[in-house]
Amino acid sequence: MEIQRHALVKRDYLVPFVLVTSLFFLWGFAHAILDVLNKHFQEVMDITRTHSAMVQVMFYLGYFIMAIPAGLFITKYGYRKGVVFGLLLYGIGSLMFIPGEYWMSFEFFLFSLFVIACGLVFLETAANPYMTELGDRETAASRLNLAQSFNGLGCICGPLVGGLLLFSGKGEANISYPYMLMGVVVLAVGFIFSRIKLPEIVHVDDLADGETVKRSLWSHKLFLFGIVALFSYEIAEISINSFFINYVVDDGWMNARDAAVVLSFGGLGLFMCGRFAGSWIMQRIRAERVLLCCALGTVMATFLIVCNLGKISLIALFLVYHHVSHYFCHIFEGIGWKDQTGFFLPYDVSRRRGCWSCADGLCGR
Repeated sequence: MEIQRHALVKRDYLVPFVLVTSLFFLWGFAHAILDVLNKHFQEVMDITRTHSAMVQVMFYLGYFIMAIPAGLFITKYGYRKGVVFGLLLYGIGSLMFIPGEYWMSFEFFLFSLFVIACGLVFLETAANPYMTELGDRETAASRLNLAQSFNGLGCICGPLVGGLLLFSGKGEANISYPYMLMGVVVLAVGFIFSRIKLPEIVHVDDLADGETVKRSLWSHKLFLFGIVALFSYEIAEISINSFFINYVVDDGWMNARDAAVVLSFGGLGLFMCGRFAGSWIMQRIRAERVLLCCALGTVMATFLIVCNLGKISLIALFLVYHHVSHYFCHIFEGIGWKDQTGFFLPYDVSRRRGCWSCADGLCGR
């Protein structure tokens, strides 16, 4: 019997696929530059690591607060308007760093990051489910993982650009430079999205005997397990990213500027490679098995880091980046709802949009 092969992206959806994939790069950049910003605030504003961790707290608080409203907005006005509004918030929040540098107020910087995070919620809430619908349902998880690979590319560019501009070596603050550049680019992309027409994906509720059936989110048995898995994933990724530069600098491996470059091409480079490899792996190995292997690998690597074994711990730190790169999409696939035909439908209907981002923000915080 001949095996039926499904195209990763439908030909009619190729242009929307490329445009929406660019959003994955943009929010990957915004996430990763935080890891450099954290260390920079410690040096420029003479604050403790605990105080600088408020950068991540405020950022993911934005996810938690704005996730459900973003889902409702996209449900009412559609994907394109949701993306444009998200890019507008993202751009405005980035440009707010210009007056923030003038006042040198840590609290104002935190508010700017909060605005950026609110914009990113709209992008993620729209782009993740939209990406799964740009082709056959059988390749939805692989298609999402491929798009997420460009999120990894954004993660590489974030610390690289941020490190070169923030750690100039001349004693200058330069806090607004990377965000000013980011704001201009994001608003330009927002203008492009406002001028194009994306095909809208219409979702329908489940049908039983010709009648619409409303199912509670909590009736899905794997949802709570997905929350626990997401919590573990966020702990591993965010905490290690946030204090990577502190770890390698304090142990005397390198200075902060070099650490930012190593974070880009080393740790986050492995993260991106893991995402690209995951798109291929997910078509051949069950998501649950891959997730289990990566989770065990993360635990063992983290144990080696805690043992402080010199170069062995440093190598283990980089291995963590590869392991966590597979988490999101495999968790995403593992809790996917099925419609009445039995097909995999992650982010199935509009009332579920934003719930995952809400959980993402809570766990990240």
